[in-house]
Amino acid sequence: MSAVLPSGASLYDRVRRVIPPIEWPTFLDDIEAILALKRERNAVILAHNYQTPEIFHCVADIAGDSLALARKAMSAEADVIVLAGVHFMAETAKLLNPQKTVLIPDLRAGCSLADSITAEDVRLLRQRYPGVPVVTYVNTSVEVKAESDICCTSGNAKAVVESLGVPRVIMLPDEYLAQNIAAQTDVQIIAWKGHCEVHERFTPADIRQLREDHPGVTVLAHPECPPEVVAEADFSGSTAAMSDYVGSQKPPRVVLMTECSMSDNIAVGHPDVEFIRPCNLCPHMKRITLANIRAALEQNRHVVTIEPEIAGRARLAVERMLAI
Repeated sequence: MSAVLPSGASLYDRVRRVIPPIEWPTFLDDIEAILALKRERNAVILAHNYQTPEIFHCVADIAGDSLALARKAMSAEADVIVLAGVHFMAETAKLLNPQKTVLIPDLRAGCSLADSITAEDVRLLRQRYPGVPVVTYVNTSVEVKAESDICCTSGNAKAVVESLGVPRVIMLPDEYLAQNIAAQTDVQIIAWKGHCEVHERFTPADIRQLREDHPGVTVLAHPECPPEVVAEADFSGSTAAMSDYVGSQKPPRVVLMTECSMSDNIAVGHPDVEFIRPCNLCPHMKRITLANIRAALEQNRHVVTIEPEIAGRARLAVERMLAI
């Protein structure tokens, strides 16, 4: 009961270390239907690192962190893009591919960071800090991006901040990311008080307990974690940077302080690494399923649309980021 790739390799071989054999048949019908629908509609699926393995490894064409998805969306040779991630990611894909149909499988797949700030908040900040440029994390709505000077991701935030050549910036909306970047640069950063509901729950005590329970474990922390958590970790970086770290350093035992599907997805390619999994789930990412990816393709459901004037200003902020 395994779908077969053109090369003859079984899809299940990709995920057998993270999906029990008894669960695989429950996924197979949707996987085979999605693979057929992609061919019929000339569609590609972009999947974020926090998607579950049956999506990330079995139906996605492009997978990675938000920066990778933003870059690769621009060169996607397809008529339809399905964004297996949260809503702001689908908006970003639409910004960079205005002529393509972009679908998000579940409109409820939001983000606590994106919900923490509005376009009006940005306008009020500009009044309070006249002339100070606004650097906006991609984890925001298209309306907020449209009020910004430039976007950033967790992977390029320091480079973006320093590229502006100014003594201080406003950095939105993640307070912890802003504080962690501020510790790496001489640029003064004015932060907003938005938090990721997954990463804000990690504590230094969690790391100390993990080290006690699993001697020799290497701790990797996402920069959306509180600064005191980052300080306790062995390495901090974006989801792409964490994945690269595991691939290059090959720690015998590792823990990723981030959304727990990330560990499953990296573990597939690193059978010799033991992954300790403190599981903080993102409820928004987990709204995306094989079933609603299939339904989106079958019914052309949840087409992403953006008002043209807003799209033009937001696209400029994203393109400035991609140019760095």
